[in-house]
Amino acid sequence: MSNTHLCQELPTQIGNLTLVSTEVGLRAVLWPKDKDRVALPDQMTTSTTDPILCEAATQLGQYFAKERTDFDLPLDLQGTDFQQEAWKALARIPYGETWTYKQQAELLGRPKAVRAVGAANGKNPVSIVLPCHRVIGSNGTLTGFAGGLDTKKQLLLFEGALSKEH
Repeated sequence: MSNTHLCQELPTQIGNLTLVSTEVGLRAVLWPKDKDRVALPDQMTTSTTDPILCEAATQLGQYFAKERTDFDLPLDLQGTDFQQEAWKALARIPYGETWTYKQQAELLGRPKAVRAVGAANGKNPVSIVLPCHRVIGSNGTLTGFAGGLDTKKQLLLFEGALSKEH
């Protein structure tokens, strides 16, 4: 596991995000009240010059300016093999669309692992970059999101994946 963790605050229209990197890649995108979801060291060094953090901030800025629909960043994902498989599958959900947890489980070749997929998505360390906000319940309901359901709804409306009356 990487030892040096650097961080940078990124103000966005949905609130401040904390970006965390290691020498390997982007380690986390954290919401304001989101310090316990991802295992990180107590002490991190703030950096405004780290190339991974700078590129992540640039790409997220482009996303929020509607200039980018997917991300091309090195990632340092720390989780079980199943979690990592579930997280990587999130990148396959097209911008402006939603999938159900069942669709994600089927993509993984584990159609009965719907709850396990939901649990893995709940621990997705890089929100937005790996778009767990695009996964919804089979009945169309918005379920669980580290940034809160209001933020999930805002992101889906922003991407055009939800109608305003949803």
